[in-house]
Amino acid sequence: MATFDGPKLAALRAQFQRDGYLVLQGYFSSARIDGLLAEVARLLREHPLEIVVDSRLTGQRAWWADTPYRETERHKLNDLYLLSDMVRGCALDEPLAGLLAALLQEPAVLCNSLNLGKGSADEPHIDSLFMTPRTPGALAATWIALEDVHADSGPLTYFPGSHRIPLHHFSDGTRHAIRGEMPVWFDYIQRELKARGIEEQVFLAKKGDVFIWHSDLVHSGSPIRDMRCTRTSMVCHYFTESDTRAQGCDLVPLHGGYWMRRLAQPVTVPPEVFEAGRRFPEENYLARHADVKAAVAAGHWPSGYQHYKLHGFKEGRGI
Repeated sequence: MATFDGPKLAALRAQFQRDGYLVLQGYFSSARIDGLLAEVARLLREHPLEIVVDSRLTGQRAWWADTPYRETERHKLNDLYLLSDMVRGCALDEPLAGLLAALLQEPAVLCNSLNLGKGSADEPHIDSLFMTPRTPGALAATWIALEDVHADSGPLTYFPGSHRIPLHHFSDGTRHAIRGEMPVWFDYIQRELKARGIEEQVFLAKKGDVFIWHSDLVHSGSPIRDMRCTRTSMVCHYFTESDTRAQGCDLVPLHGGYWMRRLAQPVTVPPEVFEAGRRFPEENYLARHADVKAAVAAGHWPSGYQHYKLHGFKEGRGI
């Protein structure tokens, strides 16, 4: 495992500011990665009604117990860090947390994790479009290779120095993506990349490598040329402490950084599922919807479940 002293940290920070990314070759040992993979398998077995999955094929969101797309491996497992000390321990490994703090210039807050079995095949984008920090640049991401990456598996690609391209503003004046305006953003980025002579690079990672990138670095998942190939990986995002505290987030300290304690991503499930004997997650529903919690406390509804059954599901409220 790498360690980073003062001069090394300064050199890495200068490189990150210049290029918008860092590669930490062999940061995690093979044994550490194997332990993480075993932990993911355990979580899937033991927490199928707590793990939220997004299908990369359809965009459908479901609990792991309900997703029909398991065998394809074309999905992302959301926020396993909320369930596991081991996942948090890798995402905020002590030297890594120190490096992230140096790059962000303040402690890093782990705010999400994504575990993938295959390449994402994402179009070129920047993370700040969708996870827009309060302070420009106050977001970083890590990509951990959980196996050697094959050229046909849809490797991660990136555009060095593209984080210095001025951020596009959408019609509402913000830097946060508006879905219908994304073609305009894409055209803008393509023009800027061409004008600056920035060419796409491919990252053929080895098991245990870590790729760190700036919130505004253009990157993508290249097309998967052979669907038999896996590209098992874990992606984590980190906001700064000041930005998250300004939003009143619940932060738990770990290794000089923090992880954000919050609810899992919301899932919408037909009420009849709970009529068949599955327990309704009452506490989560009330925590997610303050108006319903107040109505139950006032006696206007006997339970959150009754509200969800009669109104919440039709309103599209997540659990």
